[in-house]
Amino acid sequence: MSSKNIVILGTGGTIAGTASRACDNVGYTAAQLTIDALVAAIPGLVSGGGILVEQLAQLDSKDMDFDLMRRLALRAHEFLTRSDVAGVVVTHGTDTIEETAFFLQSVLGPTKPIVLTCAMRPASSLQADGPQNMLDAVTVARNDGANGVTVVCAGMVHGAVEVQKMHTYKLDAFSSGDVGPVGYVEEGRLRLIRPWTENTGPSSGILKKLMAWGGGDFWPEVEIVLSHAGAGGSTVAAIAASGVKGIVVAGTGNGTVHEKLEQALLDARTAGVRIVRSTRCANGRVMSRPGDVFEAREGLSPVKARIALMLDLLATGA
Repeated sequence: MSSKNIVILGTGGTIAGTASRACDNVGYTAAQLTIDALVAAIPGLVSGGGILVEQLAQLDSKDMDFDLMRRLALRAHEFLTRSDVAGVVVTHGTDTIEETAFFLQSVLGPTKPIVLTCAMRPASSLQADGPQNMLDAVTVARNDGANGVTVVCAGMVHGAVEVQKMHTYKLDAFSSGDVGPVGYVEEGRLRLIRPWTENTGPSSGILKKLMAWGGGDFWPEVEIVLSHAGAGGSTVAAIAASGVKGIVVAGTGNGTVHEKLEQALLDARTAGVRIVRSTRCANGRVMSRPGDVFEAREGLSPVKARIALMLDLLATGA
């Protein structure tokens, strides 16, 4: 276990939320407590090495946007380049944590650990799970050999590519699907059950663009549409007319798309919109076949396929 500093960046979320009654686990307000207050409430957090704390943002993660993801990526990268820092922990809301984790993994590919953690109960709850999740996240970040972006919740360590929120209320709300978690944290010790994601460092082209951004329009606009029984093409036509650069279609089964929706997507592609397909199924992956009409993002959920497409468009200047 490394004795170097662990940096904890706070962004708000349920983990920092409070309610007027300790038995209220749904009527709380997110992002009320500072990261300093959260750390101070966990005496065991500072044992084993230094903790550096910074409040990067304070919001409900349903309102997360790519400008904040950019700031988070750059700040985490800055800390990880320091020789006295072993890793970075990010406190985050559960609603979009999988998107932020995938973004950070795609942009930074860190050779040191970035561990996102969260809570399904507010800090004021009788069942508050945030303190244990934070302790577990620091345990992972201090682990020798840890690298890449992971999400730690309910004692499980999930990889950024696979992690997905699967439940609206349970404390154990996340899954890594068919692949399974990277490992577990048990009584302050990490038990790995599969290798860490191979990381080779930042995507230099994207990172340079993030660093050079001076404001104004920056992110290519990409939207998601859902294929379902009776799907039509009016939504796609409206989205394409608005000037989007890309559309991800969350298909049925193995990324299949209703014929009327498919025609609208073909029309949008003819007009210059890039089309990518994923699946609305929670588990499994889209398997490409010869003659597929649209390219597939194999293994990525619709929200992660959207981020991947945005980064592709950003890299190519489309």
